[in-house]
Amino acid sequence: MTLSDIIIKKIRKECPISFRDFMEMALYHPELGYYMTEREKIGKSGDFYTSTDVTCVFGEMIARQLEEMWCIMGKKEFTVVEIGAGNGLLSKDVIDHLKKNGDLYQKLNYFIIEKSPRMQKEQKKLLPEKVKWCDSINELREIEGCIFSNELVDAFPVHQVLMEDDLMEVFVDYRDSFIEIKRPANNALKGYLSELNVGLPCGFRTEINLEAVKWIKEIGTSLKKGFVITIDYGYPSSELYQEYRNKGTLMCYFRHTVNESPYMHIGEQDITSHVNFSALSHWGCKNGLETCGLTDQAHFLMGIGIEDYLKDLIEKVPENYSRKMLQLKNLIMGMGETFKILIQVKGIECNELSGLRVPSRWGQCQE
Repeated sequence: MTLSDIIIKKIRKECPISFRDFMEMALYHPELGYYMTEREKIGKSGDFYTSTDVTCVFGEMIARQLEEMWCIMGKKEFTVVEIGAGNGLLSKDVIDHLKKNGDLYQKLNYFIIEKSPRMQKEQKKLLPEKVKWCDSINELREIEGCIFSNELVDAFPVHQVLMEDDLMEVFVDYRDSFIEIKRPANNALKGYLSELNVGLPCGFRTEINLEAVKWIKEIGTSLKKGFVITIDYGYPSSELYQEYRNKGTLMCYFRHTVNESPYMHIGEQDITSHVNFSALSHWGCKNGLETCGLTDQAHFLMGIGIEDYLKDLIEKVPENYSRKMLQLKNLIMGMGETFKILIQVKGIECNELSGLRVPSRWGQCQE
């Protein structure tokens, strides 16, 4: 039985299902969901690239920021929790750099939270014994250090809504093919927009990521003291709900091609939507996480010292400079504006982090 057959059976049993439930099954069905199968997802033979697939330098820059955070926290025992580590390459690049600081590495606890058995298996082949795995952040309490993720929140299942005379939610039915129907949105969806002071004009369709709200609440509860770094593509509310995005931001990735149809290649393609960083900031603040700032990847890399890295490279290994420069050009120019980095803090006085040192137009993640 295919995943499409399983979803059709569920629809016939339960009547139409929310788009959110459809997306969850397409991505996370235990046997046939996109992220749960053995097929390659990331890199040349997969469906998309991440910054880590471009160059190991991205992981080194993240590690430099972690190193600075460790210093700010007094150079004590330091726990890093990476949520959704993908193929493990970013983890490896981060850890390889942190190893160079013997004092930090000795005090480092590194946890990965990964729900995909296949990804976890790949990670364990690549990473040192120091790394430990958990199924949920709720297994970890009183964390002192940093919790970070890279391209995670965009893959949370989302509700799709459409503003008519009132807010409507998109549901999925099946009549010879998958079709969409609309039903009145519930109070949780209306409350999400209300809390963010978002008023959608008639005809505006968008996504609401209630999973992200739950996720940031769990992080706020689990973190006793330290930082949260969220790397993903998206915008604050002020940009996300502009009129030219009135059809939403849902995108599908299949073998390095992009489409807007989640009802084909079910279980074989990635389905994503842009992250609302204002929502992460808002509900983070309600759960003890103060927003340090929001920036884009290019400005983060400049702040953390990418120019110094290039100077060292041309002095020490000039033969690698041209190749590395092409990789970094893609990291800074190709992906630099697309990806945003939100940094939040709890229980620490922190005036300025290097990654936020170079001003960007995203500022303090205005709602």
